[in-house]
Amino acid sequence: MGRYLAQRAGMAGLTLFLLSIIVFVAGQVKPLLVQYWDWISGIPRGDLGFSYQYRAPVSSFLFPALGQSLKLAAVAFVIVVPLSILGGVVAALYRGRTADRVISTTGFSLSTVPEFVSGIVLIVVFAVQLQVLPVSAAAPPGSGLFTQLRYLLLPAIPLVFVLFGYIARMARASTVEALESDYVRTAALKGLPQRVVIFRHVLRNSMLPTITVVATQMGYLIGGLVVTETLFNYPGLGRLIYDAGNQKDFPMLEAGVLVIGAVYLTATLLADMITPLLNPRVRLQGAE
Repeated sequence: MGRYLAQRAGMAGLTLFLLSIIVFVAGQVKPLLVQYWDWISGIPRGDLGFSYQYRAPVSSFLFPALGQSLKLAAVAFVIVVPLSILGGVVAALYRGRTADRVISTTGFSLSTVPEFVSGIVLIVVFAVQLQVLPVSAAAPPGSGLFTQLRYLLLPAIPLVFVLFGYIARMARASTVEALESDYVRTAALKGLPQRVVIFRHVLRNSMLPTITVVATQMGYLIGGLVVTETLFNYPGLGRLIYDAGNQKDFPMLEAGVLVIGAVYLTATLLADMITPLLNPRVRLQGAE
């Protein structure tokens, strides 16, 4: 009888425990749904919540920081995209030679160096010793375009180092594949000049995968600026998210991550829109 009562008491305790879990979860589902709806429905109106840290609307800090990060990312992109594509194409045209080995080795070496390491070296060399560039990336208020570019050049270089090797490798691989294609051989057999073959046939087709890679790196530039912006004291989105995480400012943190996702998806969508314009075969495949 004692064993039977113990078993029944154990089952009753287990049942009560499971019931408590069900009741607790059911009681939390509705508040979570209500909170999510309140948050997501305010986004179209620009209402991203209220910052715990600043005691002010999130949007009043988030959008200016996004503008600053886009400015820094644009400077890095203007430098790295043509430089890395040129490097990848040159490496492919001189495949197996000294130029190819130098570009490939340099790109791989630079991409493995963390931003904080290259950033510190750049600060010591160009800002402290040579004193040709400012330490901080934040230009004084009211500065002109060239002054702002001068302040943004130094923090943009570590981003260029990281992205150069990756984009250059993709450009090299795509160019090598295009050079070995049948249509390039046919164009060469027709007697077209090498310059015409490269620019009209090789580059147009080899740039398609590279464009996708470049677009996806926009999300990295916006979301991966935490180290660079913190190191160079730059008031961008990456630093704002970093500070929000340290201060447990969840509304700011959630909105910042959501904005990064939106920027990444927008860049990818633009790449998907550009690709059919450069390659008619993509349009034909999509129409089938």
